Amino acid sequence: MKTAYYKITLFLFLIAAIFVARLVYLQLLTDRYALNAANTSIKIDYVIPQRGIIFDRNGKILVGNQPSYEISFTQSQMTPDFDTLGFCNLLKISKKDFIKKIESIKKEKYYSKLTPMTFKSDMSREEIARIQEIIFKYPAFNIVERPQRKYEVSTSGNLLGYTNQVNENYIKKDSLYYLPGDIAGITGIERAYEKQLRGEKGMRYIQKDIKLRNVGPYKNGELDKEVVSGKDLTLTIDYDLQRIAEEMLVNKHGAIVALDPNNGEILALATGPDIDPNLFTGPNKKRNIYRLANDTIYDNKPTYDRSVQAAYPPGSPFKLLTALAGYQMKVISDSTKFTCRHGYRMGRHTIGCHCGTFWPIGMEKAIEKSCNNYFSSVYYKITEKYGPKGRNRAIDEWKEIMNSFGLGEFMNNDLAVGAKGKIPSGEFYTKRLGEKWHPYQSAIFNGMGQGDVLLTPLQMANFTAAIVNRGWYFTPHIVKSIDGKPNPDERFKKKHVTKVEPRYFDVVLKGMKDVFIGGTARGLLSKEFTQLGKTGTAQVPGGRDNSIFVMAAPADKPKIVVVAVIEHAGFGATWAGPASTIIAEKYLLGDIKRTYLYDRMIKSSFMGEYKRMYINHLTKKGWYTAPKPDPIQLKKLEDSLRLLNEKKAAQNPKKLKDTTKNNKT
Repeated sequence: MKTAYYKITLFLFLIAAIFVARLVYLQLLTDRYALNAANTSIKIDYVIPQRGIIFDRNGKILVGNQPSYEISFTQSQMTPDFDTLGFCNLLKISKKDFIKKIESIKKEKYYSKLTPMTFKSDMSREEIARIQEIIFKYPAFNIVERPQRKYEVSTSGNLLGYTNQVNENYIKKDSLYYLPGDIAGITGIERAYEKQLRGEKGMRYIQKDIKLRNVGPYKNGELDKEVVSGKDLTLTIDYDLQRIAEEMLVNKHGAIVALDPNNGEILALATGPDIDPNLFTGPNKKRNIYRLANDTIYDNKPTYDRSVQAAYPPGSPFKLLTALAGYQMKVISDSTKFTCRHGYRMGRHTIGCHCGTFWPIGMEKAIEKSCNNYFSSVYYKITEKYGPKGRNRAIDEWKEIMNSFGLGEFMNNDLAVGAKGKIPSGEFYTKRLGEKWHPYQSAIFNGMGQGDVLLTPLQMANFTAAIVNRGWYFTPHIVKSIDGKPNPDERFKKKHVTKVEPRYFDVVLKGMKDVFIGGTARGLLSKEFTQLGKTGTAQVPGGRDNSIFVMAAPADKPKIVVVAVIEHAGFGATWAGPASTIIAEKYLLGDIKRTYLYDRMIKSSFMGEYKRMYINHLTKKGWYTAPKPDPIQLKKLEDSLRLLNEKKAAQNPKKLKDTTKNNKT
């Protein structure tokens, strides 16, 4: 009996000894509890790093930093004798607002008593100067210096993007770094290169006395972590080109893209409407972002980056790819000719054409004159390569060639957003039209860039680069260097080779050169440099045609590719063409020589067409109500007319007298 008693006593003694030893280890030999934020003797101060500066390719600062401050709140530091009224007077807020804000903080998903939460943001330096000597009386509240972005330009809001407080997705992706209230890139380059731009937060362990006053760094700062500033980015963008492109898109919907075909560097990526990035800073930031995101009147959608998100029917520029696919699939040769008689006939229907030729023409002339009949005929030959039963196989072979130009797929670049576009497959037509589908049902229109083909302006620029390079391209990208060192991303060093043999490009390039000499863009011929190009006028439902243009210059060894898409503007050579050639001219010559083209672009507006289409759309839906006349404005108009008549009468009283006499008669 005694033996059992001694065993139990010994066992309990051992458990107690282990517990005491563990307690001594944790309390005296480690910092685990000493560094717990709940222990009021140690406080962690986070040092927010400066975000990296963003430059254009020529060293111009596009985005920098400016001081910004906020007040953070940590529930675990709240004391029973907290002077609520005194704190409210210090921050010049009401007690009701104070209580409401604290309650809202506690309802946040990632709220923790130990985690500093944002209480008030966007405070000025003057406000901080007024309270910094007194706020130590309120240990639950702390001043946090959180640099805010400063935009040195007034355009390119979609391209540059903006920063904001992290949301749930950000915290989930990197919960070891982000805390509620932290700032991160939400859109644009700020989002795409967040990890490079953000830097690394510093940490300072501050020791406090019994009255929660700072007494110095804990362990002489041995455990502190130094702050690391974000890395600077140098973009591939030439801001002079970017600004000019955006100026030409004022009062227009569309996009202008320019890139260097030799390395894939994007020189301009403009979208219309544009956004002034300065709206992303200051006390009205949230209101501005909400307003921009919900601006859908006349289909404006300023936060919708049309250069990379909008997928358009590419129109006639796609004929260049139809030609190359026809050669590669061996359904045509250099001797292939077709005769155009005002269009391509398919049974009782005709695809109209205005090329003006009535004799057999070959590929070069067909590109110069943009003959719909020629390229519809080529595409029909493509679909019939393996006979009526092999149409799916033929379409899939064509699709593989298109995919090799970077079409119908995400481009896998360094932009925050993008769209795949659309290159239909044989299965697509089987599902839509049945097993025995015929090209005349819809597929035939693909040959001239209508039908079911959709491309983004960046994809159009990319396939143009591949054509002028005779079958290869580098993935378009936006960042040239990081902290002064070349962008290390291997994706942008790989040369992509298309499925079209180099020998087939010569005749297409000759046709593109002829477009400027005697073809559809002859009015855009420059005396200063040679050009390759293709006009496009793409039909779209509900409004005027989209104006599209692709080009490269100089013709012998292109240094720049430019694509412009202007929605519902009409002919490609009339609007998109001038915009494109002006960008090329500025880049190659350093100045705009044909100022009359530039002036015409910046003064033109298509808002009337967009308004008409918007009202028609609402009317069809039954949502439109015509605005009632403003009685005040009507009264002003009547008064103006009356005063005008009185002025005229005073200037010519005899005429008024004669008029009165005649009226009496």
